[in-house]
Amino acid sequence: MKSFDELSKEQANREDSLLSRLMAEVGIEDLADFEHDLDERHSITLFKITTEIEDTQNALNQVEQLSQRLRKHLEKLKKLHQILSK
Repeated sequence: MKSFDELSKEQANREDSLLSRLMAEVGIEDLADFEHDLDERHSITLFKITTEIEDTQNALNQVEQLSQRLRKHLEKLKKLHQILSK
């Protein structure tokens, strides 16, 4: 029966071998291209999220301004109603 250390070394060797074969098949250039594509997608996604945040904030500000104007208009109407009801 093999010891734990021997089994660990064998497992590490298998993992190293697999990684080496994978690197040989894929190639460093492919990995660099993949990393570049990921960075580009990350930047695009971050830009889209930032834009969406800004658009949402602007829309919220517009809604708040409209709400304030409607409240003022409602108060004027209530006052006018009160005056005319006397």
